[in-house]
Amino acid sequence: MQASRWAQVWMVFGLLWFLLAIAFAPTNKIYQQGLTLFLWLPAMVFAWSARERLKEVWREQRWMCLMVAALAIWGAISLSWSNAEDPSRETKRLLYIGVFLLFFPVFACGQADRVIRVMQWGGFGLALSSLVAIIKFYGIEHHAWFARLEGIGQLSHPILGAYVIGLAAIWLLHWLPRGRWMQAAWVVSIALLGLFVVLSQSRGAALALLLTVVAMPAWCRDRRTAVISIGAVIVALAVFFSMQSLVLSRGVSYRPQIFMTAVEMVSQHPWTGLGLGGDYRIFITAYGMYFDHAHNLFSHVAIELGLPGLLLWCGLWFGVLWQAWKARDTLYGRGIIGMWVFSFLAMQFDAASLTGTPRAEWFISWLPIALATVLVWARANPDACDKVRVLPNQ
Repeated sequence: MQASRWAQVWMVFGLLWFLLAIAFAPTNKIYQQGLTLFLWLPAMVFAWSARERLKEVWREQRWMCLMVAALAIWGAISLSWSNAEDPSRETKRLLYIGVFLLFFPVFACGQADRVIRVMQWGGFGLALSSLVAIIKFYGIEHHAWFARLEGIGQLSHPILGAYVIGLAAIWLLHWLPRGRWMQAAWVVSIALLGLFVVLSQSRGAALALLLTVVAMPAWCRDRRTAVISIGAVIVALAVFFSMQSLVLSRGVSYRPQIFMTAVEMVSQHPWTGLGLGGDYRIFITAYGMYFDHAHNLFSHVAIELGLPGLLLWCGLWFGVLWQAWKARDTLYGRGIIGMWVFSFLAMQFDAASLTGTPRAEWFISWLPIALATVLVWARANPDACDKVRVLPNQ
């Protein structure tokens, strides 16, 4: 049933809604409601008919499945000592994550190329949102050119918005379309996405993007990748020297002090943490300053779920890399490796929400994990996956 045309259209729209409505939806409420209708609902409706596909995921990625289950169980147990205002809401969010992970193998239905095509369109859409944001911020609102660019919709946070846009640049760099017009759109999209990251002045996003592109030849051994990597270094040097004062003016933004304070907080509750959804603030005594979160996803997980939760998260996260590395000879596998590397670097500088409602942080946490569930079929059909490099000619 999930392979029928109407079901596929429903799920394609759901994935595009997740990728694009975060920028284009009028409000966050509408974004969340759309996810319920277009993503959560079809995942649950078609899960039974896709049970054979889900069994394949279980057989091939048992470690990842066990880590997801263990992390969810530990998180649910931790609610018994959490200071979360509404434990039932935290439980519901765990279910959201589970259904989100379920959606991708149901949607792919054994075809990784199907996911690649939708992700390509999503990348083009986010490039369009970058253009709209640039025109709106500098052209319509008349901000100075050195002001930090803010995205549109739910991407208005300069750092988190840049993470989403930077990740889109990474998956487009790996999944190049065929067809002259599509490749022209690809070049323009990459330029717009990169420009957005630069103008956002998010050093974490820019560094993650640069290091990922420079490292790409390690898993994409072709001439095009080498040229892109060298070009990225040249562009990065040009940007740094032209924006040096802006890049260096904010120092390290208290990140070392925040990290040390976070480690101290973990040491106070090493085995239990504060509990899932636990409310906390980082206080740096030397400066008398408060920060809303740990600005590092790993230390955030340790604060909330203790060392057991951190180990489970690491088991899951690095399990994704292992699965992707085994599929590095496929187009899909290389894309997942690139997204994983970017996300891993990005979450060292910001992003401290693992179990919140769908938001920008999901792009660098749950999205790579969800996409990794489709690696089962990328390895099984490597030639088919490589042939789809792309969007059909229009």
